[in-house]
Amino acid sequence: MAITAFHGMKPGSQIIFAAFVILLSFLVVFALSVAALVPIVGLSEMMSSLSGAEPTSPQTIALLKYFQVVQSIGLFVVPSLVLAYLFEGKVMAYLALNKRAGSEAIIIGLLAVLAAGPLVGFLGEWNESMQLPEFLAGFESWMRSMEDSAAELIDRFIRVETTWGLLFNLFMIAVIPAVGEELLFRGVIQKIFTNMTRNYHWGIWISAFLFSGLHMQFFGFLPRMVLGALFGYLLVYSGSMWLPILAHFVNNALGVLALHAENKGSETMESVNQYADSMSASVVMAVLSLAIALVLLHFLKKRQRA
Repeated sequence: MAITAFHGMKPGSQIIFAAFVILLSFLVVFALSVAALVPIVGLSEMMSSLSGAEPTSPQTIALLKYFQVVQSIGLFVVPSLVLAYLFEGKVMAYLALNKRAGSEAIIIGLLAVLAAGPLVGFLGEWNESMQLPEFLAGFESWMRSMEDSAAELIDRFIRVETTWGLLFNLFMIAVIPAVGEELLFRGVIQKIFTNMTRNYHWGIWISAFLFSGLHMQFFGFLPRMVLGALFGYLLVYSGSMWLPILAHFVNNALGVLALHAENKGSETMESVNQYADSMSASVVMAVLSLAIALVLLHFLKKRQRA
């Protein structure tokens, strides 16, 4: 009886309750991860790693990677499963994990993500060049400093010499975020706002807005929001959560592999990056990219209705 009491919650109450569950989940998972690590690493070393000091030693970077995984599990994976169970009871059905995406849907979905690349790149460059009003100069400086620090940390994460190091980076940056973020933002939040507004377009774009905002990177807000919306449409038009999870994974994995190859000094990767930069800087390419992605989404929608 205590579980079924959550089944009839209104969307507004669900959002508030979801925020509480997300916060509680993060705190519990983080506390458990710290408790598990203290006997191995020691409290002083752990506190030093979490103090915000510039990571230099391999052990410090390893600890930060550990907590990066913990954060993703606590913020996204666990609360999604808990909320799905409380809101409906049938976790797989609520999160659309019980339906497999067909091979045709997978091909169309991945092509749509790849086709959107120039648009995302163009929006990223435009967003990064934005300047806030003079009275917000201090806030802008703080945000750029935060993003520079995040970029530097990612760069340190990516610098690995072994295949196992690369595989762990793919797990940390591509697998866990793809699963966790899609389950939470598309599986739970998008569903709630779709029910609230009774319009799946509103549900998709509101959840995409929140998805981008939670990353706390203002100068990458627009491209991330567009990607979030694209993942949302992939879910709606395929009916399967596995398609946006796969698309999200491919998008992140390509980024990890590109950065890894660049850090390795690959001349081929440098040429690819130069070509990608020239493509993303073109307004014409961005418009063409949008058009192709929309056509592919239309095909996916028609396929679902057929």
